Amino acid sequence: MLAVFAGVARAGDELALTSPPDEIMTQDYDPWAGFNEPMFSFNQAVLDRFVVKPAATAWDKVCPDVAKRGVGRAIDNLKMPRRLVNNLLQGRVVDASAEVGRFLVNTTAGVGGFVDVASRLHIGAREADMGETLGVWGVGAGPYLVLPFLAPLTVRDGVGRAVDAVLDPLWLVPFFGGTVMNLVDTVNERSLHLRLFADVEESSLDLYSAVRNGYLQRRRQAIAERRWHVAPVARLFTRPADAKGKDA
Repeated sequence: MLAVFAGVARAGDELALTSPPDEIMTQDYDPWAGFNEPMFSFNQAVLDRFVVKPAATAWDKVCPDVAKRGVGRAIDNLKMPRRLVNNLLQGRVVDASAEVGRFLVNTTAGVGGFVDVASRLHIGAREADMGETLGVWGVGAGPYLVLPFLAPLTVRDGVGRAVDAVLDPLWLVPFFGGTVMNLVDTVNERSLHLRLFADVEESSLDLYSAVRNGYLQRRRQAIAERRWHVAPVARLFTRPADAKGKDA
């Protein structure tokens, strides 16, 4: 997904997970703050304000929520290969099987994924990505990084997103079809969170720090929860410090 400002879209949830800023954590994870903060401001004040938000507002006026959610589900349904491969790499065979089941049910009975029939059958989504997989296998997060046109990430998550892109079938669509579909996904998701964006921007005195700290803590928590579900052989390669979630 070309997440122009997905970091802010998630900020409402992330703020609930954010503990008071820790100076050591900031130094460890955000040594490039001098570069990151201007990039974050550009994404927010230019890209989101003048491109994404107007497009999302217009889309919100012409498309009912039920249709927007259907579009989001259909696009998400096509991203099953990423979740399948990463669940397998994390040793979560049951979750990988559930992803295959969800895809088959939603693609057929759910009309290409527009309707989430699988959830009604208690086959829930099993989210997983390569950045998370690398963390589970003991790769350190590296510095926090903000780039134009992209959601916040770490160096590890940046490598992971590049690998995940290879698994994204949207890029197989000819004539830049993948880029168009990802733009549609971004605008569609933004239109579903117009109020959330506004609330977060109004309530946060330091939006950059809020998104950064929330993102880093959310990723650490997700990796810590999955690390000890990984196959036993993988644990042999996990450093003791990682087992405590210190390097997630």
